[in-house]
Amino acid sequence: MAKAGSGNSCGSRAEKVSLPDVAWAEELAKLTWALAHPARVRIVRLLLQRDSCLCGEIVEAMPLAQSTVSQHLKILKESGLVQGEIDGPRVCYCIHPKAMQRLKQLVAEL
Repeated sequence: MAKAGSGNSCGSRAEKVSLPDVAWAEELAKLTWALAHPARVRIVRLLLQRDSCLCGEIVEAMPLAQSTVSQHLKILKESGLVQGEIDGPRVCYCIHPKAMQRLKQLVAEL
């Protein structure tokens, strides 16, 4: 650990801080907030392994109630990372590839 005044501490240099623009920051925050719960991370991992998945299949793979899984899917859909398509009485979910690519790009730019 660096000692204060040794030249290696966080505040040792007087550099001008450059913040990312608001739109970039808001977009990254929206996408990362969607992944800010372990259940949503697990759902995304499941969907990345498949082309699509019915809601019932997701519920079976999760140790959560159907209503809880549906709430997590709603958050993922609102973020744009996941798409849902109605197929009769069922809803089929999949990853939105462009949104996932954008998330990866934004994280890489941090």
